[in-house]
Amino acid sequence: MNKKVDPGWTHFAKYTFSPGIERDGWLYISGATASGENGEIVCPGDICGQTDYILDRMGEILEAAGCTYDDVVKTTDFITTTEGYRGTGAVRKKYFKEPYPTATGVIVADLLRPGALIEIEAIAKIPEK
Repeated sequence: MNKKVDPGWTHFAKYTFSPGIERDGWLYISGATASGENGEIVCPGDICGQTDYILDRMGEILEAAGCTYDDVVKTTDFITTTEGYRGTGAVRKKYFKEPYPTATGVIVADLLRPGALIEIEAIAKIPEK
């Protein structure tokens, strides 16, 4: 059975998806862009800034599920540009440490939110209690 994981973000009430789903000891985190509470893009034109914002917010979902960044086993980045993308590695090191989660990067034509340069989804293993 799926269990919704929500750090208390009220704006999610209008969506047909959850920030995270817990299932069989795993946490599946929805793809997120660097959008603020009103839907505006944070750090416009700055893929590293957007990455930092997304990963910081991801921490709230992880915490709500009883996880930390150390529990993340996979991330997927959907990017609309490669300009500045190499810099996101330094941002990832702020949140993840060795052994780093597996990662996949996918170049896409566009993302749903205008101005979003990157969208990140993740999978984490929920620690046994």
